[in-house]
Amino acid sequence: MKYNIFRITNVQFMQKRYFKKVQARVRFAPSPTGLLHLGSLRTALYNYLFARANNGTFILRIEDTDQSRCIPDAIEKIQSDLLWCGIIPDEDPIRGGPAGPYIQSKRLEIYKEQVLKLIDNQSAYYCFCSDHRLDLLRREAIKSRQVPKYDNKCRHLSSDEVKAKLNKGDPFCIRFKLSIGKESFNDLIYGKMEHDIAQREGDPVIIKTDGYPTYHFANVVDDHLMEISHVLRGIEWQVSTPKHIMMYKAFNWTPPLYGHLPLILNSDGSKLSKRQNDINIESFRKDGIFPLAVLNYVIHAGGGFDNKGGAHYIHISSNKLSPPKLLEFNRIEIAKLLANEKNNKFLIERIIKLVTEAFPNRETNGSLHLDENHIISVLKWAQNRITKLNDLVSSKLHFLWIMPTTALNDAHLEYLDTLKIISTKLDETEIQNFNKEWINNYLKEFAKEHGISYPTLMKVLRFVLSDLKDGPPVAEMIEILGKDSTLLRIKRCIS
Repeated sequence: MKYNIFRITNVQFMQKRYFKKVQARVRFAPSPTGLLHLGSLRTALYNYLFARANNGTFILRIEDTDQSRCIPDAIEKIQSDLLWCGIIPDEDPIRGGPAGPYIQSKRLEIYKEQVLKLIDNQSAYYCFCSDHRLDLLRREAIKSRQVPKYDNKCRHLSSDEVKAKLNKGDPFCIRFKLSIGKESFNDLIYGKMEHDIAQREGDPVIIKTDGYPTYHFANVVDDHLMEISHVLRGIEWQVSTPKHIMMYKAFNWTPPLYGHLPLILNSDGSKLSKRQNDINIESFRKDGIFPLAVLNYVIHAGGGFDNKGGAHYIHISSNKLSPPKLLEFNRIEIAKLLANEKNNKFLIERIIKLVTEAFPNRETNGSLHLDENHIISVLKWAQNRITKLNDLVSSKLHFLWIMPTTALNDAHLEYLDTLKIISTKLDETEIQNFNKEWINNYLKEFAKEHGISYPTLMKVLRFVLSDLKDGPPVAEMIEILGKDSTLLRIKRCIS
């Protein structure tokens, strides 16, 4: 089953009676409790594409009401990762906008004002139950093999009892009165859904004892005041949607349209977790993965996009990530960048930064091989051999940037005269003939002519050029190093 949700119908427009003008407004609302990962990126991307497809507005809102779990600098990192991926909000904490502030901890007065409306119309109530009592309820339910839930005791307090407790300064939270019976809604992706929330849980807290709203309450208030037309979020929130719709009804507000995105799973079928370092966008950035490769990775993982990578239809089945695809997408991206000379400056800067960070001691004494022509030649040579730029500083490819420092051992010393002859020949060779085909033919003829084992000659030359026992073919190494660098390395050993 699949649904096209990228075109808003007239019926959907009519349901948005509170809009001053008809337009799509969607939001991505992460919590700053960890780094942005692939699951969250998929949600942000889908909302962003939906807004662009419908000439609408994409909002970034930070939901930080659970202050105990917030991580320092997480907001800045989330914004930086979105920008890196090319997902640029129209309204956010930095740019601001007509519905700000866009950080929930700066909207506390708004929530206090709105919750009083629910108190006044008796849709919410003060709860004075202690943590100890709530813990006893949970233990008793578990002991009786029942679902732990609040028993709604304080819902039945009289107004005089509430006033007395408030006047005494008793600690309290505020709870929302759940309606009895099934609440249904039309999920844009899954079709008609219904849940009996009151059967599964007690009245939920909407304002905590510290004065901060819970996710559910702040979510509803903010979506309404920010005039959100469509809520596109992960399937894990689908069960909470009837609760949110009840709150809309209590406020006498019109709810947005809801669509829930299927899960993206790890390759082994397990759920994505914020604790996984290998799915964080920051880890991809540090590992030399390009933004478009990451976006293609998310799109082709399915779970929200069609199998051609287009953002037109949503499939309800969950799909697994395939890490090899990420590397293949990144290899393709490197090749695309190299195909356009306009990208050379960008690539050169990336490689210089990458190499100088990998070999800081060599950078200070100026011994790194980082001229621009060499860098581009290396990239063109390596584009079908690597899947990410960081591969260029792997141990097998150190020779591309740094001069070997290991001296010849006793087994190699007998080849000094051989190296001198080869050095002289290479020095005399015209630069236009300095390619792997000519080099390979010359070395084979040389070995045959001088009665030297060709494999042994290759081992000696590879050691002299790179200090490696294994690696790329020697003729390729000589070609990519270039005439000057090759001669310099051979002469260093001869001397």
